[in-house]
Amino acid sequence: MLENGGGTIVNMASTAGVEGVSGLSAYVAGKAGIIGLSRVAALDYANQGIRVNVVAPGPILTHHLEAAGDDIQRMAAMAVPMARLGSVADVANAVLWLSSPSSGFTTGAVLPVDGGQLSGRVIKSNFRRDT
Repeated sequence: MLENGGGTIVNMASTAGVEGVSGLSAYVAGKAGIIGLSRVAALDYANQGIRVNVVAPGPILTHHLEAAGDDIQRMAAMAVPMARLGSVADVANAVLWLSSPSSGFTTGAVLPVDGGQLSGRVIKSNFRRDT
């Protein structure tokens, strides 16, 4: 990439690399490491025409989640504000955008593809009384 005047790198992490998940210490550490490495690479190579970004998927309906069964899929979707699982195409579209000229001023970013999961929590009651 340096010899060719630049390029784009899109690394794959997970929302678990941004927000910890109990019982998954090695996985979380690995994904957080990908994010940190990518951010430093983005800084180190930005002035040489190389952009480095990260996609951080949340619950995506992959073959692993399909094999886990309907109950696990429903539970995973309950943690997502959009109330559904993401698709492999959702992740692929994020990678395509980060690789395209349309994102030409984007480097060092972590793009969640998580249906709003990292935005916070949806609370059904906000403790207000309607007047």
